[in-house]
Amino acid sequence: MTAANNSRKTFFSSCLVAFAFLFSGVPGSAMTELRLKNGAEIKGDILSEKADHLIVDLGFTVVTVPRDEIDHVVDEKAPAAGAAGSISDIYFSNPGQPILTVKENVDRCGDAVVEVRTPIGLGSGFIIHPSGYVLTNEHVISGEYQISITQFRRGATELERVQFSKVRIVAFDSRLDLALLKIEDAGTTAFPFVPIGDSDTLTEGQTVFNIGSPLGLDRSVSQGIIAQKNRPLDGQLYIQTTAQVNPGNSGGPLFNLRGEVIGITNMKAMMIGIEGLNFAIPSSIIKSFLQNRDAFSFDPRNPNAGYRYLEPPQPVKSLPAPLKLP
Repeated sequence: MTAANNSRKTFFSSCLVAFAFLFSGVPGSAMTELRLKNGAEIKGDILSEKADHLIVDLGFTVVTVPRDEIDHVVDEKAPAAGAAGSISDIYFSNPGQPILTVKENVDRCGDAVVEVRTPIGLGSGFIIHPSGYVLTNEHVISGEYQISITQFRRGATELERVQFSKVRIVAFDSRLDLALLKIEDAGTTAFPFVPIGDSDTLTEGQTVFNIGSPLGLDRSVSQGIIAQKNRPLDGQLYIQTTAQVNPGNSGGPLFNLRGEVIGITNMKAMMIGIEGLNFAIPSSIIKSFLQNRDAFSFDPRNPNAGYRYLEPPQPVKSLPAPLKLP
């Protein structure tokens, strides 16, 4: 980096700090808080999101904030975790997000996609609330209670893998193949999260993409289209898509070009010579599961709750009598 670039970066950071201090004393209806890598905070309305920068209205001026200066974004419209009585108490919708390319959306959504591991396998998931609520497939965690989640954070110079090993099962349903988890050992971390969209508005031929960890290859991106928005299989409705999935993609998000989750990847056709038949659980079912999560709440004391129990030790059988040699 040249001295001129360093000088411009220092000047920009100083300006942002000054804007942050000025705005902190001004009452208003700020909707979003940007927490910067230099420790400053900016509160305002995001007017535009681009691949490399955001344009933010601070109320008294408008600034352009490079994405590589942002540590994370906190939406102040989001209600506190656990708040009751609101349809969006644990997930969020933002249909006003701009349409971006797949590449731009990966930058916008990628930090909220996680890897979910158990002692016997792995899958994918995504964060739906800044306090650490994560959605995945039930079959990813089925029968297990030792669950870890790995988040991939973009640092200033490298990608950081952050692992959380204290993960609580909040709710799950094997018929819907949905599970809600909560990261418990993150302290005061405010996680990046993705909004849940409306699968009822999907159209055949619409571009979609997924992010996940097929075969453990984390942060893999696959693009495709909606082949059929309401394919019935075994009494359930699924989104049929050509966006390729493989073992390890299970539980990962299927996005539209607004960066909204419109489905959860959960299966594919596994027949020789068959490709491009992949399926996701529609977001309409996801929302119903989350709104009624108390009905699916996990109780570890219930013997039918889904824990994998070891077989009890068997008594040692008596040895056969020795054979007498002739």
